[in-house]
Amino acid sequence: MPASPIIEIKNLSAGYDNRTVLHDINLTIYEHDFLGIIGPNGGGKTTLIKCILGLLKPTAGEILYHPCSPLPESVGSQCPPLNARLSMGYLPQYSSIDRKFPITVEEVILSGLSSKKPLTSRFTARHREKARHVIARMGLEGMEQRAIGALSGGQLQRALLGRAIISDPQAVILDEPNTYIDKRFEARLYELLAEINKDCAIILVSHDIGTVLQQVKSIACVNETLDYHPDTGVTEEWLERNFNCPIELLGHGTLPHRILKEHKHSHG
Repeated sequence: MPASPIIEIKNLSAGYDNRTVLHDINLTIYEHDFLGIIGPNGGGKTTLIKCILGLLKPTAGEILYHPCSPLPESVGSQCPPLNARLSMGYLPQYSSIDRKFPITVEEVILSGLSSKKPLTSRFTARHREKARHVIARMGLEGMEQRAIGALSGGQLQRALLGRAIISDPQAVILDEPNTYIDKRFEARLYELLAEINKDCAIILVSHDIGTVLQQVKSIACVNETLDYHPDTGVTEEWLERNFNCPIELLGHGTLPHRILKEHKHSHG
């Protein structure tokens, strides 16, 4: 059975201060997709993410959300109407985190459930039990009461990833996760993401082409417009044109050679 779409972006344009950053973007994100969004700085990656999260209103086009996909035997189930809010988790860029903010690891992770309770009520025992499970999954046992300012980059990243997944979202968006600069944790991060991907779709934004191409299932190359690669097939010509770097730099180490196979973009 083919995967169902959860987000459909149609003819989207967006920008800031009367400057258009993205033109005519078309993209479909499916259940359990692991989509890598790459592209040069200033090409519009963050703008696209803000539109998907509902933080920026497109200047043209639309984004359709499919919050659930009822199976045939569940006809009549209470499925939200088309374009109701899709549940999404978000791991922001490192630079946007205020590490001086007086909040503990447990509080950070619990804050991912804030939308699940009335504003004035406290977190329940069930919420705290769920947080304990997520803390264990993130490998943060024993750090529950530690302030985020006392964490390493990798520990903070895990706490924020815990916040992003605690509400069981249908999609998790990670914006430049490599900026947390904790190389020891990088391998574990991608192991965690592979596990999380069994439960939901993942959208990973990065300028680190090599790492992304080894992890994801599909690629969206964003540079004002968008080229979609359903199987991480990216040509040398595209990389050189858009990143202005010699292809040899991308061809060493453990990079799988299949990412450089020949293919043609289809332009509508």
